[in-house]
Amino acid sequence: MAATQSLPTVEPFPVVIVGTGFSGIAMGVMLKRAGIESFTILEKASDIGGTWRDNTYPGAACDIPSHLYSFSFEPKPDWSRSYSPQQEIQDYLRHCVEKYDLRRHIRFDSEVTGAEFDANAGVWTVRVRDGLPLVARALVLGNGALSIPSYPDIPGLEQFTGKTFHSARWDHEYDLKGKTVAVVGTGASAIQFVPEIVPAVQQMHLFQRTPPWILPKPDHPIRDRVKRLFRAVPLTRWLYRAWTYWLHELRAVGFVIDPRLMKAAEKLARAHVTEQVKDPILREKLTPSYTIGCKRILMSNDYYQALQQPQVEVVTDGIERVTPTGILTRDGQERRVDAIILGTGFTATEYLAPISIVGRHGQELNEVLRTTPETYLGITVHGFPNLFLMMGPNTGLGHNSMVFMIEAQARYALQGIETLRDRDLACMDVHAPVQHTFNERIQSKLRKTVWASGCQSWYLKDGHNLSLWPGFTFQYWMETRALNTRDYQLVARPQTQSERPALPALLRVEAA
Repeated sequence: MAATQSLPTVEPFPVVIVGTGFSGIAMGVMLKRAGIESFTILEKASDIGGTWRDNTYPGAACDIPSHLYSFSFEPKPDWSRSYSPQQEIQDYLRHCVEKYDLRRHIRFDSEVTGAEFDANAGVWTVRVRDGLPLVARALVLGNGALSIPSYPDIPGLEQFTGKTFHSARWDHEYDLKGKTVAVVGTGASAIQFVPEIVPAVQQMHLFQRTPPWILPKPDHPIRDRVKRLFRAVPLTRWLYRAWTYWLHELRAVGFVIDPRLMKAAEKLARAHVTEQVKDPILREKLTPSYTIGCKRILMSNDYYQALQQPQVEVVTDGIERVTPTGILTRDGQERRVDAIILGTGFTATEYLAPISIVGRHGQELNEVLRTTPETYLGITVHGFPNLFLMMGPNTGLGHNSMVFMIEAQARYALQGIETLRDRDLACMDVHAPVQHTFNERIQSKLRKTVWASGCQSWYLKDGHNLSLWPGFTFQYWMETRALNTRDYQLVARPQTQSERPALPALLRVEAA
């Protein structure tokens, strides 16, 4: 008698997650811990890690302490340094994927290009480049705000005949030794990779538009006896994480409550540049004129030293255009270079742009957020039911760990998914007045923060701060700890099978 072949079965409540960075992994773990196995994680690349997979430039590291920049449910007792390097964070995420059995849920090389919501069926149809679409009752976008490199609009850049690459797409095959290199941008990535490559290059021209405020970085190797203690006595690890969390949380007082308190941080930053940079002309170039905290505060112990090397020039004259062989500044001087490295950050406020998300009334999410930049808790958007954003608008931080925020968002999204499943809902759509009231409150608070003190930064778009959370992170945790169904319009699915639209059998899970 022939053995009966085990066929794939349609998943009972399919969920699609986009991305395998911290957000996607956190969401996957939350679903599994809640007993929900019917989810697929779509990853455009061939490996996990998101930002920490893509940013492999020399010196890439986190600027939040390691024991805080990790999941609360998966502490790591043996971080090598107080501030983790890129490879160690990537390895940590791989560890989480393996420990929580997420790999079998991941489809690699599956770039999401769009999704449309069918209000009658209560499902999202998710389109994947070069693949069949997937159908989901809930869609979670964990593709991250720091996933799309920002390329500057400089005339002539495409005609440059030398080597050009962005720091987030570092070309490790290109040998910088003995080259004349232009670095455009002085943000968080540049202050890490510039000191690493200065010893190799023959000449570096660093093009700076606005200097960043830089504080000393309290980075150091973690001693073996401390690692053994954290492993043997988990309470000590928890206490250290809690102490680190509250130490960072206190910084929000200056950012969002009384910006005048930032003067203390500014004194420390001024002392740092004064101590490190002896040349008064260079020191003036490197000292910001805006209130500290208005732009992202950076940390480094070797950036200023690197800029004082004889082969480094800090250029503050604006760039007029790129020529086939170099960069022409507005003073008429052309600097010939072999390579241009763009340290120009990310399109943080438009990270959803590559994906066309069409809601219940035919509106497109990117267009909605351009014309009416509102969300509820940075997680849900009116008109886009059963959709949950991770690291959405106004949930970024200037003072603490984004992993804390990601966990809060994943817990909230899980509650939404459980509500959809348990009540057998076709739609769960946040009420427009609830969303509007939330955003009015957020924008009112933002107008009183240090980020509204007059500088131009990537936090802002058309004068509105669409990036940052204007409060303490524990306040965000409190607001997201329990989903209130009264904030949402709940639409039940038809009760009889004949009235229900068939759920397309496109999303399947292999039989055990």
